[in-house]
Amino acid sequence: MYIVKNEEDFDQILKDNEAVFVDFYADWCGPCKMVGPIVEELSTERTDIKFVKVNVDDIPEVAERFGIMSIPTMIFFRNGEVAAQTLGFQPKEQIAKLLG
Repeated sequence: MYIVKNEEDFDQILKDNEAVFVDFYADWCGPCKMVGPIVEELSTERTDIKFVKVNVDDIPEVAERFGIMSIPTMIFFRNGEVAAQTLGFQPKEQIAKLLG
């Protein structure tokens, strides 16, 4: 699972990949820790999608750009546009549905 380094890194990932799944999280967030292994598992199953994590404490600019007020928030991008979004802990089946 790739951890985004900065805002420019995030923009480049969206530009270079048709399908991107972003897990917005923080190290101190309990539900984020619960959803992390699920997202990791999906990333090994869906190699057609680039899976990344954005730490909202380290890169608040990206979180602010998408109006992230609560975490975990997961956003699925297609061609750089938001295709689906979910908030809070979700079971694997629910997250997989976002990916189509």
